[in-house]
Amino acid sequence: MKKSILLISMFALLLTTSCELSKKVPYMQQIDEVPIEVFTEAPVVAEQIIRPGDLLDITVMATDRTSVQPFNRRVVDVMTVRSSTSYGQEELNYYLVDNSGCIDMPVLGRIKVQGMTKSELEEYVRQQIYPKYIHEVPSVTVRFENFRISVIGDVVRPGSYTIPNERVNLLEAIALAGDLQITGRRDNVLLVRINADGSRTTARIDLNDKELIMSPYFYLQQNDIIYVEPNQSKAANAYSVPPTASIAISATSVALSAASLIITILTYSK
Repeated sequence: MKKSILLISMFALLLTTSCELSKKVPYMQQIDEVPIEVFTEAPVVAEQIIRPGDLLDITVMATDRTSVQPFNRRVVDVMTVRSSTSYGQEELNYYLVDNSGCIDMPVLGRIKVQGMTKSELEEYVRQQIYPKYIHEVPSVTVRFENFRISVIGDVVRPGSYTIPNERVNLLEAIALAGDLQITGRRDNVLLVRINADGSRTTARIDLNDKELIMSPYFYLQQNDIIYVEPNQSKAANAYSVPPTASIAISATSVALSAASLIITILTYSK
C-alpha cells in the first residue's frame, strides 16, 4: 500500500512539473479569448524610415526613356540568355545613405533623405524633375536593397535575413530562424532597434502574451536585432561545466536518482 502511494505521489509530482513547464512554451496563449474588435484596432504597419547606412534603389521612368536616363545613376549593357542570346540594359541605381543622411543623385545633386519615407522621397524626386527638366510626370520607385533583420541567441538558425518585400513581423522573423529552441525564453525576447536619428531603442517582448500582435514592435524595421535568451538551466550548464562534464554529471545524477528511488521503494515495501 505504501509502495503504491509513493509511486502515485511521484507520478503526480512529475505530471504537475511537466504541465507547468509546458505552459511556458506556446506562443500567444489564450488568444481565442481576445475580442475580435481588439484585432481590428491593430496598428497599421508604419512605413519604413530612411536612415544612414541604408542602400536605396531609385529608378526614374517615363515614356521617353531617353529624357529620364540622366537621372538614373548608371546604365550598363548586359547579356541575357533565354531561348536565344540577346542584349539589353540593366539599371543599377543603388545609393548608399551616408553618415550625414544624404545621397548624391545625378543632375539633382546632394539630397538629404534621412527621416524620409520611401513615398516621401519618391514624391520629392518627382517634383524636382518635373517640369523643370522634362515635360512628362515621371514614375519614381524607391526600394530598400538591404532590408534585413537579425535573429540571434537560442534559436535553431541564428543569422541575418534579407526581406525582399520589406515587410516582416516578429513571428515571421522567428520562423526564418527555424523557431526558438525548447530552452529559449519566450517571455523575455529582446529587440534592439536603431532609429532614423541614430538613437537606439530596446524592448522586451513576451511571446506568450495573447495580445502580442498589438505590440508596436510586432512589425519589424530594417536592421532590427532579435535576441532570444536561453533559460537558466541551459545558461548554467553552458558556463558552469564543460559540455562533456555536463553529460557525465547528468548521467550520474540520473543513476543516483534511480538508485535512491529503488532504495526508498524497497524500504517502504517491507
